[in-house]
Amino acid sequence: MENVKVLINESKLENRVKELAKQIEKDYKDKDILFLGVLKGSAVFMVELAKKIKNNVEFEFVEISSYEGTNSTNNIKLTKDITRNIEGRDIIIVEDIIDTGKTLDYLINYLKTKNINSLKIATLLSKPSRRVIELNVDYIGFKIDDVFVVGYGLDYDQKYRNLPYIGYIED
Repeated sequence: MENVKVLINESKLENRVKELAKQIEKDYKDKDILFLGVLKGSAVFMVELAKKIKNNVEFEFVEISSYEGTNSTNNIKLTKDITRNIEGRDIIIVEDIIDTGKTLDYLINYLKTKNINSLKIATLLSKPSRRVIELNVDYIGFKIDDVFVVGYGLDYDQKYRNLPYIGYIED
């Protein structure tokens, strides 16, 4: 097992997710929201965020592949599509981390073909130093440096998703 060091502890995560939930409630007053989670990494963040929002929040998922281990392959594939009609819906894409922006740009362009009412983006983590495609991200949990992170849904070869904090693997 690799040596995982804490980057963002449980308490900071909990507080920031509550703050994001309050902002989303304010922005979507009296509206139903469809969270579109990007599997698998966003699942923990999406559930914790939804639990703190008073609006009706529905879930839908897509799975987009672009990583192998710690490296981006630059080959983006939609491996699980949306299973229902989302036309006319207010959607928030929920991401675990935005790195280069390529995957999210791919998804945004895909959703533009679905005649949705509105689209916003919520991410737990953002790595602005790695951004190749600039994106308008509406809700950001934390901006982090260019380190490979695990925990709270994020993985390293499918391991460490269940850590209750965000950590990084120390060499």
